[in-house]
Amino acid sequence: QVRLVESGGGSVQPGGSLRLSCAASGATLEHFTIGWFRQAPGKEPEGVSCIGSSDHSPYYSDSVKGRFTISRDNAQNAVYLQVNNLKPEDTGVYYCAAETYYSRCSEDGIPATFYDYWGQGTQVTVSS
Repeated sequence: QVRLVESGGGSVQPGGSLRLSCAASGATLEHFTIGWFRQAPGKEPEGVSCIGSSDHSPYYSDSVKGRFTISRDNAQNAVYLQVNNLKPEDTGVYYCAAETYYSRCSEDGIPATFYDYWGQGTQVTVSS
């Protein structure tokens, strides 16, 4: 049974930073392509970043490019999303997801429907 658990969310002021973690049990994350998604209240989920299982070239949505960084730590069996210079519009629940169909992220990311496993989410709130 693959289980993903996100952590690291919180409440920060604009301009602040957080490091979101995605840890796994029942699976070795280096064999999966991992995506980070977020959902704000009343909005559709948005894919913000992705890192492939074989090609680690990351994908970032235009809304987070230059501020977010995705990385892997295979020794910890974890994937991280460093989120810097946070803005109020970054507020939402952040989810990590894992899939094995694609080994790399395209320039447009990977649609949510391709992901097989999802975590429960971690809340990020950005306000002054």
